[in-house]
Amino acid sequence: MSESTTLISVAGGHQINVFATGTGPALVLIHGSGPGASGISNFRQNIAPLRDAGYRVVAPDLIGYGASSKPSGIDYTLDLFTDTLYEALAATGVTRATLIGNSLGGGIAIQLALNHPELIDRLILMSPGCVEEREVYFAMPGIARMMGDFTSPDFTEADQRRMISNLVYDPATISDELVAERYKVARTQSKDVLARMRTPNLAPRLGELTMPILGFWGEEDLFLPVSGAHRFLKQCPNCRFIVHSRVGHWVMVERAAEFNRAVLDFLANVN
Repeated sequence: MSESTTLISVAGGHQINVFATGTGPALVLIHGSGPGASGISNFRQNIAPLRDAGYRVVAPDLIGYGASSKPSGIDYTLDLFTDTLYEALAATGVTRATLIGNSLGGGIAIQLALNHPELIDRLILMSPGCVEEREVYFAMPGIARMMGDFTSPDFTEADQRRMISNLVYDPATISDELVAERYKVARTQSKDVLARMRTPNLAPRLGELTMPILGFWGEEDLFLPVSGAHRFLKQCPNCRFIVHSRVGHWVMVERAAEFNRAVLDFLANVN
């Protein structure tokens, strides 16, 4: 299978790293926030199964993350994330896609769907952000711990392991390799990527999302309240959510096989 990794120049003098593999309809995998996050590290268990089912899988690194530009001294707004990603996708020839977004990536997917409905085929969201006020999120124990660890001047690999373990219900699902991979990225990140993140509450606009939506949430999510699923179910006309027991913030990691099957069934059978 053909694979490519490309650094794409976007507005502001920044670069967005984009990994792509396979051929067929485009699936754009949008990762969440947190120290060391990147497209491949968040979706390693999902990329190959989706590609092998006949899709072009595109996994970008958001600005501030992975191998993309990591500017300091700026606010990391939802518009910044969304606009730079949209520009990078256009440069890679993505004109129509299903967006698969986790956490912050889910909020970015929602904003892209609102700003550019012509781009969107379907939305697949895992514990999506930007559907509560910022204060609600910062009161969640996972986010509070993450902010305390990462913004300290001596963020260590042990802090990285603890933070990633908070993302899952069973810490045994976290490998030494994943911790090391994300810590290597985290050491290059600006603290501003979390300290100066600014995201709006998009809940009042969810009714504008008329495309098919599949959502996932973990009942034991420490980062975003599972009650957020009901906001979509009440407002979106073509929406379904799967809530997993004994799962944290990373459904696509902790229930990878089930997640992949559900996504492929949704893509094949829901219009």
